[in-house]
Amino acid sequence: MNVQMNEFLSSLTEFFAFFAVAAVLTIVFTLIYWRVTKHDEFKLIKEKSTAAAIAFSGSLIGFALPLVSVMVNSNGIIEVVLWGVVAMIVQIVVYFFVRWPMPRISERIEENEIAAGIWLGTASLVGGMLNAASMTT
Repeated sequence: MNVQMNEFLSSLTEFFAFFAVAAVLTIVFTLIYWRVTKHDEFKLIKEKSTAAAIAFSGSLIGFALPLVSVMVNSNGIIEVVLWGVVAMIVQIVVYFFVRWPMPRISERIEENEIAAGIWLGTASLVGGMLNAASMTT
């Protein structure tokens, strides 16, 4: 029984460490992404903008997917942090790539154009999926 409890406590400590690092990385990503985009996701979502909610949700999930992938396949916290930074960069690059064919994407999201929100959200999800798949070891 003591061996099982010791293994559990050891695993629990590792769980909290990974969870805490992932939570901090997600908060950092959210703050950076909020500053990088031309539109204010939080303000728009508070104002019940569906387009902003879809776009931001896609970006957040697109960030979380590779983070989950690296957590499952990593050898430690440092690796999670490093690949988490890569995941942040990929999501920001996706936002700028989406602006290339649709330069007014932020203005359209501010106007609650659902199509613009879906376009950005989906592009962010695809970026996150490709990023997650590329991180497998």
